[in-house]
Amino acid sequence: MRGRRALSRGRRALSPGPMAPETPAQGQTPAQGQTPRYFTWDEVAQRSGREKERWLVIDRKVYNISEFARRHPGGSRVISHYAGQDATDPFVAFHINKGLVRKYMNSLLIGELSPEQPSFEPTKNKELTHEFRELRATVERLGLMKANPVFFLLCLLHILLLDVAAWLTLWLFGTSFVPFLLCSVLLSIVQVQAGWLQHDFGHLSVFDTSKWNHLIHHFVIGHLKGAPASWWNHLHFQHHAKPNCFRKDPDINMHPFFFALGKVLSVELGKQKKKYMPYNHQHKYFFLIGPPALLPVYFQWYIFYFVIKRKKWVDLAWMITFYIRIFLTYVPLLGLKGFLGLFFMVRFLESNWFVWVTQMSHIPMHIDHDRNKDWVSTQLQATCNVHKSAFNDWFSGHLNFQIEHHLFPTMPRHNYYKVAPLVQSLCAKHGVKYQSKPLLSAFADIVHSLKESGQLWLDAYLHQ
Repeated sequence: MRGRRALSRGRRALSPGPMAPETPAQGQTPAQGQTPRYFTWDEVAQRSGREKERWLVIDRKVYNISEFARRHPGGSRVISHYAGQDATDPFVAFHINKGLVRKYMNSLLIGELSPEQPSFEPTKNKELTHEFRELRATVERLGLMKANPVFFLLCLLHILLLDVAAWLTLWLFGTSFVPFLLCSVLLSIVQVQAGWLQHDFGHLSVFDTSKWNHLIHHFVIGHLKGAPASWWNHLHFQHHAKPNCFRKDPDINMHPFFFALGKVLSVELGKQKKKYMPYNHQHKYFFLIGPPALLPVYFQWYIFYFVIKRKKWVDLAWMITFYIRIFLTYVPLLGLKGFLGLFFMVRFLESNWFVWVTQMSHIPMHIDHDRNKDWVSTQLQATCNVHKSAFNDWFSGHLNFQIEHHLFPTMPRHNYYKVAPLVQSLCAKHGVKYQSKPLLSAFADIVHSLKESGQLWLDAYLHQ
């Protein structure tokens, strides 16, 4: 009864008679023949989770996800980030078998938008959204969402060959400084390239079924890298759902405790007279606590904390196979101390590579609170590209096409360059800024943006 009363308060029946049929209980679909329940955007927006109830809209249908969020396969946070909002485009973007998912959604259906309600909230660009959906239909019709299995097989083979080459370097040439350094570099390449490959499987962009993508994802991230798939999913899908949105994108959780990010948040922080760090020097200490430290200092221990706390025993088993393999491979050649030195050298080099590549397309971009913009505007204001070249594609795992990747997260990466001209045309037509820059300029922009936001914080801190 409590669930019925809670739902009926926000509901507006449009049945012709004075007595509408009894509202179905919370989380149940209206029975056949009952009058559908209608809602306004204002009523949906009030169920954003602040008062425990969470509703969202997909194709004008209203779903109550209050209880389901905890069981959501992608994690409770990623779906909750769209509570009180339209989630049609992220729903389409993230799921490769939408028909199957919709069957499970029926039990969450509580009604639909009233006929007089627009299909989009007033904060969203209607024309841009319509044309993007037409573009997506074109992309699917052209087969650009289909993967080339040979491409990903070659990616895996080149990782495995480099892994063997690293061991052979020490076995053939000994453990002096030069072979040790060369082995470290080769293993760092292996770890970074395996990171880009696990990203493909994590995004379900290789196989047609989620099952096979998840299985190989466990192998690549667990056995080849020693990290948990569940941890990656938990963080990364939130980033894609709301990139550069404070308290929704975990990739910018370093604000405000380590860095002041973005023009809006930095000024806000200064006005609040908050100073966790000397942010006006953050473009300098970034070189100490950013690229060198993220993986060896933070991620290395946090991944074990994550899997144990959340009881992800399958992930832990996959991770243990990595540590057993690398221990048995290198301890006989280097001894325990030499092995530990090699391991942390690899994590150090990998961390520098990983941070510069992943942050070059986001940190210099707009960072703010969630303003509930349309899907295209949300992704474009938070991402930029780096020019295409054979080296840039390999070096970044095709994440130099961040714009296309964020708009079509399940698209196989070898097709990003094919869809890029279509996306550029869409952006030009609607006045949406599409940024692409050289690799070194993208790296420099990270430092420049940190310096700028640090100065904005200082000015607001001292004078506002």
